[in-house]
Amino acid sequence: MIRIDEIYNNTFWFWVKKNRPGFRILACDPFGRSDRDSVINYGRDDHHEHNYIFFFDQEPIHLNMHFPTFEQVAQLNADINTGLYIDREAYFNKKKPYHKNISRPSGFTTPGYLCTSEQNSENVATICKHFGWKSLYYFFHGWAALDWYRGYDRTFLITPPGQRKIAKTFIAPNRIFAGERQHRLEMLYHIFKNRMLDNHISCPDVCPAEAISIYEAIKPLTHKYPDIDTVFANAPLPMHFPGETDHPMHSCWLSLFDECAESLLYLVTETVATGRRHHLTEKTFKPIAMGMPFIIVGTQGSLKYLRSYGFRTFEGIWDESYDSAEDDIRIARVASLLRSLDELPAAAKQHLFDQAQEVIEHNWNHFYNGGFEAVLWTELQEMLNGIDTDSGQNNQG
Repeated sequence: MIRIDEIYNNTFWFWVKKNRPGFRILACDPFGRSDRDSVINYGRDDHHEHNYIFFFDQEPIHLNMHFPTFEQVAQLNADINTGLYIDREAYFNKKKPYHKNISRPSGFTTPGYLCTSEQNSENVATICKHFGWKSLYYFFHGWAALDWYRGYDRTFLITPPGQRKIAKTFIAPNRIFAGERQHRLEMLYHIFKNRMLDNHISCPDVCPAEAISIYEAIKPLTHKYPDIDTVFANAPLPMHFPGETDHPMHSCWLSLFDECAESLLYLVTETVATGRRHHLTEKTFKPIAMGMPFIIVGTQGSLKYLRSYGFRTFEGIWDESYDSAEDDIRIARVASLLRSLDELPAAAKQHLFDQAQEVIEHNWNHFYNGGFEAVLWTELQEMLNGIDTDSGQNNQG
């Protein structure tokens, strides 16, 4: 088991020092930050440093938001990138000039690796092309979920699936909805418009991350949904789970055990839901650890991506064709599926949940009994071994 809060210094940096001397690594700290001022460096003075790896693996890449972060990485590695030595004290104190020329080996080309938790990503490709970096990938959020949700299989907090009485169609936590999370507002629009309110739903009226009103946040969507203002004006906002008053962050632990125990499925509104890339987070593993079916509001092919790690999904129990739909219609497909399930009588929902038991049990065992971790460990080792051992030449891919 990897301790996710120590993955850079105890896992990656230790391996790099031993196996790729002359490489430095960079990452964002503290956990969850991704701005240019959060970039930290692991380096050494006893080896000539000729290459570097930037682990941008906690968050998805948003080009409009994160380009300055990548520029900062290039700047901090100017001595490697350009054959210029950067006086870091002068740089951070904004004293110029902070560059000094240094000699470089003949034929030296721009090095650099970008390691992300995005697979087949057009944004990663764009950044790597711009900076001349080579891309690396591993499933950071898979490791995070294993670390954060460990031990819940040895508690009595979670009602065994075979003992559950299904009374609701879904549970749908919503916290951050502004910025790059407008797909959550689209999903809520369909839930409100189709009167699927007799379910476990949470949603603030002010985004805790962006400090913007939900009524302001929906304005860019009026061209797509002309009645969205009316729909949200008639919604009972803010919406809270029992016992909650300020929509606390729940990422690193399991919760809402009673609400999950009576819900047919968990509606996962992932961090990203558009663009060509696969990027799932710990949110997808909450229903797996809670012993629940799920529907994922994510990028195209999210279910297929999850299955590639050994999990199973619920095709044959309900229609999962939404997973292959294009961006502009995928959320509508999910909404249609939810509506059809919500219209079923309680006995039919219970029957679907009972039908899902084999898949639920497989996923829970794969998550908690080592199968998923074994897949992740093989992937991580292959990623590290893919770092070239050259002495300065960049192998761009």
